[in-house]
Amino acid sequence: MRFVALLLQIASANTAPATPPVDAAGAMPIPIMVGLTPRDPDKAIRAPRIDGRADDDTWLSATPITAFRQWEPTEDGDPSFRTEARIAYDTRNLYVLVRAYDPHPDSLLSVLQRRDGMALSDDVIIGIDSYNDKRTGYMFRLTPAGTMSDGYMFNDGNEDWGWNAVWEGAAQIDSLGWTAEYRIPLSQLRYVPQGDNTFGLLVMRRIARRGERISWPLFRRSKTGMVSQWASVPGFSNLPAPRRMELMPYSVAKYGASPLGNGTPRNAAATQVGADIKVGLTSNITLDAAVNPDFGQVEADPGVLNLSAFEQFFAERRPFFLEGVGIFRYDIDCNDGQCTGLFYSRRIGRSPQLRGNFGDAASPLQSRIIGAAKVTGRLGNGLSVGFIDAITQREQGTQLRTIEPQTNYAVLRLQQDLRGGNSGIGLMVTNTARQTDQWTQDILRGTAWSGGLDGRHRFGNNRWQVSGQMAGSHVTGTAKSIALTQRSNVHLYQRPDADHLTYDSTRTSLSGMMVQGALEKQGGGITRLHTSVWYMTPGFEINDLGFRTRSDEMGQSLWFALRPVTPVAMFRRAQANFNAWQFRNTSGLLLGNGGNVNGWGELKNFWNVNGGIGFNDLVPAYSDRDSRGGPEIFRPARLNSWFNLNGDGRKSVAPNIGGSVGRRLDGLGSSWNIHTGANVRFGTQFNGSINLNYTRNIDDQQWNGNFVDNGVTSYTFARLYQRTGSVTARINYTLTPTLSVESYVQPFVSTGYYTDWRALADGRSSDRDERFRPYTARGNPQGFRFGQLRTNNVVRWEYRPGSVLFFVWTQGRDASDANPDQFGVTQGYSRIFERRPDNVFLVKASYWLGR
Repeated sequence: MRFVALLLQIASANTAPATPPVDAAGAMPIPIMVGLTPRDPDKAIRAPRIDGRADDDTWLSATPITAFRQWEPTEDGDPSFRTEARIAYDTRNLYVLVRAYDPHPDSLLSVLQRRDGMALSDDVIIGIDSYNDKRTGYMFRLTPAGTMSDGYMFNDGNEDWGWNAVWEGAAQIDSLGWTAEYRIPLSQLRYVPQGDNTFGLLVMRRIARRGERISWPLFRRSKTGMVSQWASVPGFSNLPAPRRMELMPYSVAKYGASPLGNGTPRNAAATQVGADIKVGLTSNITLDAAVNPDFGQVEADPGVLNLSAFEQFFAERRPFFLEGVGIFRYDIDCNDGQCTGLFYSRRIGRSPQLRGNFGDAASPLQSRIIGAAKVTGRLGNGLSVGFIDAITQREQGTQLRTIEPQTNYAVLRLQQDLRGGNSGIGLMVTNTARQTDQWTQDILRGTAWSGGLDGRHRFGNNRWQVSGQMAGSHVTGTAKSIALTQRSNVHLYQRPDADHLTYDSTRTSLSGMMVQGALEKQGGGITRLHTSVWYMTPGFEINDLGFRTRSDEMGQSLWFALRPVTPVAMFRRAQANFNAWQFRNTSGLLLGNGGNVNGWGELKNFWNVNGGIGFNDLVPAYSDRDSRGGPEIFRPARLNSWFNLNGDGRKSVAPNIGGSVGRRLDGLGSSWNIHTGANVRFGTQFNGSINLNYTRNIDDQQWNGNFVDNGVTSYTFARLYQRTGSVTARINYTLTPTLSVESYVQPFVSTGYYTDWRALADGRSSDRDERFRPYTARGNPQGFRFGQLRTNNVVRWEYRPGSVLFFVWTQGRDASDANPDQFGVTQGYSRIFERRPDNVFLVKASYWLGR
């Protein structure tokens, strides 16, 4: 095999500066030595064998990288132990060997997990910015136990560990410490062959028992971005233009609930076949396709009972949509790290929207995806391209009526980097097209479009960034379906006090737009800042393929943080945050305001603590959604606080405990929560967690229905006493890095009863007795008990690289009572196990073919 050894040589750790100098082009001035070619076969250098050993000729001949520096907990500190890295490549692969010296190898924290497991452990991460765009990069992680993980970094700092590649890794523990050895096929990377390519490179090591992280080159938390700090290394000469081609056919055998489509329940065996296809259209553009995909091995969503006016958000869990998700981000709303916007992939294959209208317990729970294709990549001029197209089949409920029509979903995302990635502009367009029929055309929209432009610009030595977005939407359908859209909780055009809105039952389309801008301080010193303003018209509707709980809003927010880069007092790491916000509808009505002070820190004993205190609506505010189409209603002010303490994650048992307390300032409502649990680890192969959560809530202003009595609509509320409890347990047993057993189980119960049934009188009054009047037209209010059990048990065997065999057992139980005679959480758990379970047994086998 043609083999060219790339030796990355720098001076020893005793004489090298913390960050090696760079040349005028910003590239590391590292000498390159060209290996002997097969024309002299007796002297040719052979590719290393990936076994975690450092005795191959390649590594014995290579000059190591040694200038590693500590970046956590102290930025630019001296590492506790020496680290060396050697890197080489040939026409097919990139090879890396990292020697992690450790005087006490028996003290290594070495946790064996299945592929992509991310438990706390010593590890080495290799970062490769193959475009050298300073914005995107691939990450490959190895632990001393041989656990392999891979991920993708985008926007110069956002991590996506859902990205997957086919590569080899091996680790060995010896008397000197441990070694990590990699073989990364060039076909798994994307780049533009240029004769002499420059890659961005990073080598990062974690010493888990010391809570220490070191890297080459030095990563500075005080600077902006992550990938932009990787070393630019030239000299990757004569790289081929690989045409990545992978085929992974799979077959599924399943036994479990299989409704007939006419409402008749049954259990039956079923088989299906499908395939995942990956084709390199060019060296840097890839097509991913899934034909008849099955995601039966994906973990179930957590239990939740939603009593609010807004839709519940659930995170994506399916591998096809997780991989490369970063390029499709167009975030409109972010809160505590969770962002929503124009593209919400859970819409594809969603639960049938009319299951409650024309379905029953035997009707399909999800819309089947017939096929999906995704094109992603980056051109040589810095243009990133992303395109998704997917089609879901028609689903039917009782009497063969449609509960979800056949639907096509399409997303286009373009992002152009400027000024070396320090500025950029972008475009996103989405389309949803449904084949509606007699059952669906007057309920669901026929077509939906959304699109947006966004831009960003760094300045002030890249410490500051200004960004902006402008997006629009347009939906069409029958007059009845658009009337339903106007009356939905996203819009509520029919509200009696919405003088700025006009409800029109004859419309066959609805349009809207939004704009927002932000200013951020991303680096420099210990301070960080983010402030934003936004404006959204009442007709903005993106929920066919995006996620937004409401339109008709404008507001502003401010976040300020102090983030030291060295240990402070009792903390190894710490951060303090200050938040404030205010938002209104477009008529100027104040909908909410608040602020909080919070912080987190890692103590010197490696325990973690976080907590905060905040307020909501100290300035009188009102809700235009709580009455579900009725008048605006006063929102009483509220104080809340929270606290969490997490044990030392290095230990075999790491307990946690936390809670929160909230209280209305008028004394008529309160809530408290307590949760506790532990992460446990026995040896290197078994780990798991158990967490208990209990909440009690008293809400004096819980909506309880709108009713028409004698031609008059009453918008009713009641006093709710609610209790919610859940237990979440996970068990992971990893026999080898390629064979694992995982189990997840969560019983969830929420019960509540209502008293003091009232109807709105003067909704805007701050006096409770003036705000409501007694409501007795329908007797006494009822209560509820909602119980759910979800368990997912998976045996995963990667019997060859990229080829996986799954054995899966899932079970679901539901127990809901509209007006139970007992409201205790304990009784709710008992009722769950009295119900008939829905069991599904599945065997899924895939086989990876690629080059």
